[in-house]
Amino acid sequence: MTTLPETTPHEPPSAASAAAGPDRPTVLFLCVHNAGRSQMAAAWLAHLAGGRVKVLSGGSAPADAVNPVVVAAMAEVGIDIGRHAPRAWTDAEVRAADAVVTMGCGDACPYHPGRRYEDWPVHDPAGLDLPAVRPIRDEIEQRVRALMATLGIAPAPGGAVVDRAVG
Repeated sequence: MTTLPETTPHEPPSAASAAAGPDRPTVLFLCVHNAGRSQMAAAWLAHLAGGRVKVLSGGSAPADAVNPVVVAAMAEVGIDIGRHAPRAWTDAEVRAADAVVTMGCGDACPYHPGRRYEDWPVHDPAGLDLPAVRPIRDEIEQRVRALMATLGIAPAPGGAVVDRAVG
């Protein structure tokens, strides 16, 4: 299972980050509570990009904890986000991002001219059980893969195949 570091929950592991160099793009995922969709998207990108993208996420009104069903759904595909914590985005992060992906935060999400913005109309996993969260997780994975393609980044070795045989 890929465990993303606790100290910087939205950043790929430090060894991969150091190897990536300063020219790697920065992607910021935003939603309201930073407890579900943006956490999954950030984890997928960090996992699939293997340190070749600086990954950030945040919320306009962060929750107290990441949705435990989201944690379980990501664990099924080998990505551990159990130690992540929701956090607010900062204006500096938005200004530094090469791409900002919003998911359901509407006018609460920031807008700065000159940034690339995408709005992903992904269902909110809040209050859903694991069988209902799995398709959301899988949709986010496909959207992250498409985003990576537009950034010219192929999935890293070991990040390309995920076993979906879960019950």
